[in-house]
Amino acid sequence: MNRFLLTDKNILVTGASSGIGRQVSIAVSEMGGSVIAVGRNIERLNETMGQLKGNSHVSIIADLAMEEDRENLIAQIPKINGVVHSAGLMKTLPMKFVTEKALREISLINYDVPVLLMQSLLKKKLLLPGSSVVFISSIIVHHNAIGHGIYAGSKGALSAVVKTFALELATQKTRANCLLPGMIRTQMSGEVEDTVGSDKIAEHERAYPLGFGCTADVADAVIFLLSDASRWITGTNMIIDGGLTC
Repeated sequence: MNRFLLTDKNILVTGASSGIGRQVSIAVSEMGGSVIAVGRNIERLNETMGQLKGNSHVSIIADLAMEEDRENLIAQIPKINGVVHSAGLMKTLPMKFVTEKALREISLINYDVPVLLMQSLLKKKLLLPGSSVVFISSIIVHHNAIGHGIYAGSKGALSAVVKTFALELATQKTRANCLLPGMIRTQMSGEVEDTVGSDKIAEHERAYPLGFGCTADVADAVIFLLSDASRWITGTNMIIDGGLTC
């Protein structure tokens, strides 16, 4: 039996309309899982749905920063076997230019939303026993950079709270883990390149022994953590960074 398969499992994926979230959704469908794909942009979410294998998937348009949208999402979904918190926001912002608005916005999307969504899922008892929860954090927690302090702080909070979720969910044999990817080529990373310049990005890539990663590299790790192959792993922060922190 292939312990990496997700057959007959319902997996909720946030941020499914692009980047890592889209690739995770595709990978889940390829491993036999049913995807509940959540995103804000209907056109991009439909593009994701068109790439999924099988026909047992559903898409839900929601801005998870809005309490009403979170409540509507919770009201629509069935009981699930896993959730991947992939929605995120990155901004290059030197500390002297940090504003309260920017601080609140980044923290809201990267930390508050996944925690509040988890609270709702648990309160409504939508996570089945033996489920797996995967948070997408960032290698920036261990390898910071100028202009990314607020982003790093929000992801660091996520990497810390996962341990509490792991402890509290253990009685139901439900696991919670964080993935800490290095630089992945996505639309978000392209926006960073537009901000800092291609020369800086090329210099940064030279620090990666295996070069930058792609969304499939992250999705493969997510599949492992969602599957029974990782049944004895919980509360971890798994680094996937192409050797950057070596």
